[in-house]
Amino acid sequence: MFATRRFTSAVPRAFAAQSALFHATRPAFVKVGDAVPNVDLVENSPGNKVNLAKELTGKAVIVGVPAAFSPACSSTHVPGYISHPKLKDAGSVFVVSVNDPFVMKAWGTTLDPTGKSGVRFLADPAGAFTDALDLGFDSAAIFGNQRSKRYALVIENGKVTEAHVEPDNTGVNVSAAEKVLS
Repeated sequence: MFATRRFTSAVPRAFAAQSALFHATRPAFVKVGDAVPNVDLVENSPGNKVNLAKELTGKAVIVGVPAAFSPACSSTHVPGYISHPKLKDAGSVFVVSVNDPFVMKAWGTTLDPTGKSGVRFLADPAGAFTDALDLGFDSAAIFGNQRSKRYALVIENGKVTEAHVEPDNTGVNVSAAEKVLS
């Protein structure tokens, strides 16, 4: 009844290959010279907003992690900053994760019970800060939602002077304290 016709694309193969490359290019996430995003984060409780774009006037380091209480974040990455001998020379240090403020407060208390390090733990509950940096990745299979790549940003007067973003999103290599603070 119905004749089956084979349709061929009018788009040349070379063009199709080039368009495939367009979709495979890496995103242009945060880079040196970018300003810290003007986005509210939360510290300790939902009413305590912190805007790093407004707060940072000197030296700082923003350490982004995929999840509070996750193994690499809790055993290596953040403790490396808390115990690093050059921590005080880094200026203000903030740990940011796509978690709620209660989890971040509990995690900070677990990793730095006395709070003597001065490292502050900030929640990015909806991932707005992470999105503004273009540092999110789909981690639904592990964490249930979009999360932050692991990174460390060195900041001077509100601008990124060094961007250490893990190429595999979650490893602890280029963003480790010994590489960023040394």
